Parts: sequence; structure tokens; C-alpha cells
Amino acid sequence: MFGVTGDLARKKLMPAVYDLANRGLLPPAFALTGFARREWDKQDFAEVVHDSVKKYARTPWREETWEQLSAGIRFVQGTFDDPEAFAELRRTVEELDAERGTGGNHAFYLSIPPSAFPQVITQLRNSGLSDPKENTWRRVVIEKPFGDNLETADQLNQVVSDVFPPDAVFRIDHYLGKETVQNLLALRFANQLFEPIWNSQYVDHVQITMAEDIGIGGRAGYYDGIGAARDVIQNHLLQLLALTAMEEPASFGAVDLRTEKEKVLRAVALPDDLALGTARGQYAAGWRGGEHVGAYLDEEGIAQDSTTETYAAIKVNIPNRRWNGTPFYLRAGKRLGRRVTEIALVFKKAPSPYFQQIEGSDVGTNALVIRVQPDEGVTLKFGSKVPGTAMEVRDVTMDFAYGNAFTDESPEAYERLILDVLLGDPPLFPRHEEVALSWKILDPITEFWSTQGQPEQYRSGTWGPAQADQMMARDGRVWRRP
Repeated sequence: MFGVTGDLARKKLMPAVYDLANRGLLPPAFALTGFARREWDKQDFAEVVHDSVKKYARTPWREETWEQLSAGIRFVQGTFDDPEAFAELRRTVEELDAERGTGGNHAFYLSIPPSAFPQVITQLRNSGLSDPKENTWRRVVIEKPFGDNLETADQLNQVVSDVFPPDAVFRIDHYLGKETVQNLLALRFANQLFEPIWNSQYVDHVQITMAEDIGIGGRAGYYDGIGAARDVIQNHLLQLLALTAMEEPASFGAVDLRTEKEKVLRAVALPDDLALGTARGQYAAGWRGGEHVGAYLDEEGIAQDSTTETYAAIKVNIPNRRWNGTPFYLRAGKRLGRRVTEIALVFKKAPSPYFQQIEGSDVGTNALVIRVQPDEGVTLKFGSKVPGTAMEVRDVTMDFAYGNAFTDESPEAYERLILDVLLGDPPLFPRHEEVALSWKILDPITEFWSTQGQPEQYRSGTWGPAQADQMMARDGRVWRRP
């Protein structure tokens, strides 16, 4: 695990490894080697892992699980430009192969800045670490972002594919490991109730939202120059769009799933006028949870003339047989009203003129909302008669929550994804073709924005810039307020 001292490794990856072991899903021989610049010995590193696991693990603490896991923990100190450090890494994992019986099967997790990917992958090749022996495997796990435009994504893919074959490359998008995202496939294709109306004949439009109530925190070095569109829309939201809009695959294996997702991404069409079909903003000072918070331009490490957007919204169409005429609206932002990720199918109004004419009735639009996080579940909004003698109708909801319906807690996204890497099961991992298609959608938008100067300011704690509301209003629609 490269970048093992970073936040992602401490808060997500190492706790996920422990939780997998605690659930009995890792073999007793499993071993974990950390690689970082810090000068730790094995005991220091084991203590760091111990503290992280105990603080962030989702399953109960079991001393016997920890003892078994810690016996296979090692640490190698070094920098990415030091061939000797990689030679030491090779010696360490070969010793673990002999001591633990791991059989020479190695997965390299790159929890590091994308700029370091080429250097580390080249070092893996030069040291011989990437070369599998007979009947063993080598796999590499790459965290997003996969480049920052189509050109850099292609360059990164070339570096990776020169060393690892396509089926050994796992591009992690942790959203695809969330139980509710996978449940989207079951909701659509296992239920006759939904599939017949999952099309433009009944669906007016689709809204896909990823809202955060926090700012950039200490991520100025990464976030500035990247922005909400590259950080979230290019990967998470376009993947959710593909899963929402795709046709039923021949199977739920990797090849068939990817084929259907790629068909959707290839069909996506941008608005003719990007000034009218997109919106961006930058959070200003405001209130969050009763606390006054500063503006993006006041964050440490952010230049006063930064044009990086912290809110992005785009409208796209999918002019195929199923979705032609039904727009998809995608939005993502920081310091919004609350933290929520959801997919909302908003249906067309009932054609009956009777209820539209009844005084006192408030017939809204039916909506099916898949809540990805938090409070995972599904909500169905529909009209119902108000008790009494008059025929009045109001919107009501039926709600399904995972936490109430199932006694087993959903596994954390990284648990599922790490296990899939070790098993060599890739359905939830986008291949380069999907990444490239996503950049082809987003690149024209970010290039257009680069000519537009400063983004519109929106007050922290609100739901984004006025420009985004105007974009919807031109289509006679409004954003949902989750």
C-alpha cells in the first residue's frame, strides 16, 4: 500500500482490511506492507494501523483478529524515486511469501497523488515487482482522478498498460462499491413494477445530486485547479448516470456491465449552448450548522483570483430509444444545504385534467428517489387523497430504508472493492474506455468555463448559485431540495 500514511489509508483502507478479516473474508495468510517516506520500523507502523483500525473500523474489536492480521504487517521506508527502496520492498514481500504462504500474489494499492502514478508504476516494473511468476498474479489499484482531461487520462493509461495488462488494472471509484448503487441494478431489473416506466414515455427528467455541507478542508493543494466537475461529475455522477440509463446487461459480469455503460456514455449529448445548459459557482461566507464559515477564496492556500468552481451543474441528453427527450441534470457542490447523494426520477404529471382543476388540490409530480448516502434507501413520492369529504390531493411518500429492512449492516464501499481486487472480480471497476468517454463529455464544458472568468458566488449553506436555478427554470423545472 503506497501512501499508507495518508488520510485515505488510515481512515478507510486499513479499517476496511480489518473489517474484512473480522468478517472472515480474508485468508489467514493475508499480509499488508506499507510504503511511505516516514522513518518507522515495523512496530511503529503496526501501532499506527492498530490505532486507525480501532478508531475507524465498523466491526467490533477482536484481539484475535488483530493478532492474526498484525503478524503479517510490514513497513518499508523510502521515496518513490529511490530504486533501493523498491528493491527492499521486493525483498520484504518475498519474505512474506515464504513466511506466510501468500503464494506470490501481490496487489499494489496506489493511494497517492496522481502525479506520482507514472513514477511508482515504472519503479514496480524496474524492480521486477510487477512481473508475476507462473500461476501467480500482480494487480494494481489506482485511485481517482484518472487524469484531469482526456489527454492526460490517455497518457496515464499508456504508462499503466505498458506494465500491467488490462485485466490487472483496477480503477477504484468508491461510489460503485456502495450497496445502494448496486441495488439500483436490482431495483430496475428484478422488479416488474419499475422497468416498464423507466423511460422517456413516463419520466420527465432525472436529477443526480452529490451535495456536501463541508468545504475543501485541508485539500487546497489538490482541489484548486481541479474543481467540482473534474472531482465528482467526471467519475461518480457520470457512473451513476450510466447505471441509471443503461439497458439490462446480458449478465452482471464485468464485460456485459461495462458494455452497457459504455453505450450510454457514448450516446450522451451536450447542450448546443453551454452557457445555458451548464452552471458553476464558488462558495462564499455563510452559515453551516449554526457556525459561521468563510469563503473559498479565504481558504488557506487558495489564490484570491482562483476560478476553480466548488459547484457544478450540467444538463445532458441521451438521444436513444429509451431516453430521447428526457434530460438528465447532474450537480455537485460543497457547502450546500446538507450532505446527500441521490438519484431522482421525476415522472410526468398524470394526464387527467380533473385533479388539476379541483380547488385546494396540490397535485405534484411523482418521483422515485434512490438515496445513495446517507440514510441509504428508496423513497417513492405520489399523490393521495386528504381525509375528509372533499376531493383534495396532497403529496405523500413511501420510504424504504436499508437500516430498517435488514439486520445486516451494509459493508463499507472500500471493503467490497478491496475484496473484489483480491478475488480478481472487476464488475464495479471502470476500464479506460469508460474513463475516456467521461472525459469526452466533460472536456468541452471545462474548456468553455475556462473562458468565462470568475464563477458566481453562492452563500455557504444554500443550494448553489442562482445561475443553476435559472438553468432549470428555462426548462420549466426546479431542483429538488433533498
